[in-house]
Parts: sequence; C-alpha cells; structure tokens
Amino acid sequence: MIERYSREEMKKIWDLNSKFQYYLDVELAVCEAYAEHGDFPSKDVEEMKKLAKFDIKRIDEIEAEVRHDVIAFLTCVNESLGDYAKYMHVGMTSSDVIDTAFALQIKDSGEIIVKDLDETIEALKNLADKHRKTVCIGRSHGIHAEVMTFGVKMCNWIDILQRQRANFVHALEEIRVGQISGPVGTYSNISPEIEEITCRNLGLKPARVSTQIIARDYHAYFMQSLALIASVIEQFSTEIRHLQRTEVLEAEEGFAKGQKGSSAMPHKKNPVLSENLCGLARVVRSNSLAAMENIPLWHERDISHSSAERIIFPDSLILVDFMLNRFKGVVENLNVHTSNMIKNTDKFGGIVFSQKVLLKLVEKGLTREDAYRIVQRNALEAFNNDGDFKFNLLSDSEVLKYLSPAEIDLIFDKAEFLKNINTIYKRVLND
Repeated sequence: MIERYSREEMKKIWDLNSKFQYYLDVELAVCEAYAEHGDFPSKDVEEMKKLAKFDIKRIDEIEAEVRHDVIAFLTCVNESLGDYAKYMHVGMTSSDVIDTAFALQIKDSGEIIVKDLDETIEALKNLADKHRKTVCIGRSHGIHAEVMTFGVKMCNWIDILQRQRANFVHALEEIRVGQISGPVGTYSNISPEIEEITCRNLGLKPARVSTQIIARDYHAYFMQSLALIASVIEQFSTEIRHLQRTEVLEAEEGFAKGQKGSSAMPHKKNPVLSENLCGLARVVRSNSLAAMENIPLWHERDISHSSAERIIFPDSLILVDFMLNRFKGVVENLNVHTSNMIKNTDKFGGIVFSQKVLLKLVEKGLTREDAYRIVQRNALEAFNNDGDFKFNLLSDSEVLKYLSPAEIDLIFDKAEFLKNINTIYKRVLND
C-alpha cells in the first residue's frame, strides 16, 4: 500500500536554509545576551535583528573562496549589517554557533518524535481496547504455547513503547545543552554569564564544561534512544509479518482498493510496510554506531565527527519520524482475523491445554513425572498424526482413572486462561 507521507516539519528542520537560520538565531541570541548584560546598546541589537539576513547562494560563493562554512555564513550576514557587524560573533568560536544551533535542531526534532510516540501509543491502546477478549494463541520458539488474547499482545507493545518514550524524553533532555565558551571552552574572551543568558533565552542549558565542542557522549546517547525506538518498531513489525503468513493469517496489513501485491501472482497480499520498517531499523541502528565512534576525538576537538553527524542525525530523525507514522498507519488499518485465531488455538484438538491437564492429574494424586508422561503421550500422538488431543484423553483409560469426561470438558475452557488479563490491563492502561 503506497501512502503519502505528508509531514514536512522534520525534513524542514534539517534543510540547509534552516541550518543557517539556526546559526543566525544563536548569533543574535548572543548579541541579545550582551545587551541584557549591559555590554552592547540594546537599540543597536534591536536594529541589527531587523537587518540580519543571509543568502545561501552568497554563502556558497564566499565558501568557495574561504573554505570555511561558518566564516562564509558570518561574512554573508555581516554584509547586511553595515556598522552593526561589529557586534557579531564577539568572543565566540565556530563550534559555539554550530553545536548550540545543532542542539536547537535536535530539540525541535525531538518534540516531533515525542508527538509521534504519543500518537502511536494511542493507536495501540485503541487496538488493545478492541481486542481485550480476542482469544489467540501465544507462541514460544514459534511454536504454540498457551492461550492468550490479542489485546494482551498489544499491552506488551504499549509497555515497550512507553518505556522507549520515557528513555527518549530523558535523552532529549540530556542533549538540550548549548555552549558559548570560546576557542577551548575557557571563556577566554566571553563571560559565562553571556552563555547562561544565551542558553536560557534559547531554551537550552549551558554545558557544565565544554572543550571547543559539546562532548559527543550526549549525542551518542540520544542516537541510541532513536535506535531503540527503531528496534522495537522492528520487533512489532516482525510479529505482524509472522502473523500475516498464509498458514497463520491471524492479522494482516490493510490492503487498499486497487492495490496489487505482485507483478506475477494476482493473489498476493504481502506485509510490505512491515518489511520496510524492519529494513529502516537497520539503518537507524547503524547510524547509532557511527555516533558512538564520534565520541573519541583528538584533544579539545577535531572535526571527524562533523561529517558523520551531517548525515546520521537528519537521516535518523527523519527515518524515526517516518517509521512511527508508518507503523501507526499499519496499526490503525490492521485486519485482525479473529476466526483464524480461534482455529489456530484449537489445532490438534487443543494440545495447548496440556499444562492444565498435567496440573489436574497432579492435583488428583499422580506424580508430576507420571502425569507428564501421560499427557505428553496423548499430545504428541495428536500432533504427529493430525489428531485430536481432547479425544485422545477421553479415550485413554489411564486418564479416565483420575478424570471424568465432565472434568476433561472443564479443563478445555479458554476462559480459564483469561481470568487475570484485567490485572495486565490495569498495570499498562490503568484500566
């Protein structure tokens, strides 16, 4: 199903024009801090704020000569300021601008991700509410285990995603850090008060200490939080892919009118959205490794991290924004085949009730080993011969010594598996 991804906010934050606008916002915030501190005339700063502008084409022309993007940016802006240019970039180094602007880009992007997470969690809650009592089979090792509900499966996803939301919010708060501290972070030509005022006005916290840059463990931690979000989306998408397999067919992605699944086979409906999400998760995880490798830099700074960050941050944030929106769409349009869930639960005459039979026989006085032997014999006979476990039990004289047919019927009541699911719902949904 081709979908239109219409949310342009994230991509706009990371385009070239926005990058230089963030640079300008930082430079002007520093000028305002100087004015608030009493170092610059407030009226001059107000006037320069009206005049300050940049042109990307002009920046490119200057950079072709000076080979330094921040100098090219400053030169371009200064051309619009006239005498007011004397107030620009006083006591600062390039990374004061770059890293503080970078923090603003991350902060604004992170707010979008939080909103995406909230919307996706809400979509999962709606699915959990709808399928609280929808019986399905739980699996371990890919093999039928015991009866559960599809709603409980959704509660697990909600719990995981809520945890990743909390983790991401913490990482976002940690990286909400700016610096205006000069060439090696010693405030040699600018006061810490200017940094404090600037960061406060920009909605950031001053770094406790910076070199010429903000330490990159902040950024690696943030990227790890994105990788975790991508990885749990892959976890959920992998489950949907398994449930959509023809021989399972308990849930499947929505299939739009006119959609086609294969150029060769008209019958095909493939879990293409979930497969796409699994592939994108690999990219986000790989980018997080690059962020880890950006931590060890030479002395107070080199720029080996910079080239990688220009790729991995916009790519990962745009991808996670996209992934959350795509996954939310999958959840909202998921087709849940409740009849197939029941049919799969009842396969081989309900062999998934084996533990309940085992426990009942133990309750009747058998040793666990003897009870296990009896139950396994009947279960495997049904499994290996496409038989009926319940029928086998009703036909087994050894079983009937301890359990009446009426007692066996009661054991095969699915409701017994569901008697405590409300506890799970209360924990996860406060419901």
